[in-house]
Amino acid sequence: MPSKSAGIIAYRMRPDIEVLLVHPGGPFWRNKDRGAWSIPKGEFADGEDAEATARREFAEELGLELMMPLIALGQIRQRGGKVVTAFAAEIDIDTRNIRSNTFQIEWPPRSGKRQDFPEVDRAEFFALEEAGEKINESQRPLLARLAQLVGGGSS
Repeated sequence: MPSKSAGIIAYRMRPDIEVLLVHPGGPFWRNKDRGAWSIPKGEFADGEDAEATARREFAEELGLELMMPLIALGQIRQRGGKVVTAFAAEIDIDTRNIRSNTFQIEWPPRSGKRQDFPEVDRAEFFALEEAGEKINESQRPLLARLAQLVGGGSS
């Protein structure tokens, strides 16, 4: 059974659509850019609510609770088989003030030392075209769905 994730695309109009993407933290992602960015999202188990999971993950990765209604964007399947359920919310946030949760791994490998890293090391708003270049390729259809829903063209 493939794993499931849920996430939120935050967007703002300036004058065209800009979407918020997050860059994963940790040493493996440090020098990766194109195709490394994602919507804020996280896994959930059977019986858990996708929208509640998306809100929780947004809060964990950005330090901001979203209380407004969300727009359903449907599901996509990522290359590895993971199914992502996505939602959208129009909101403008100051990305310089994000507060991400952390995770711990052994680093450097086989050193016996454990280090903490932020789950998200950066968050930025991108115009749709640039977002299409930055985002994980499997998530690109979500950008097109958002553009279609809010009338901002296509990615």
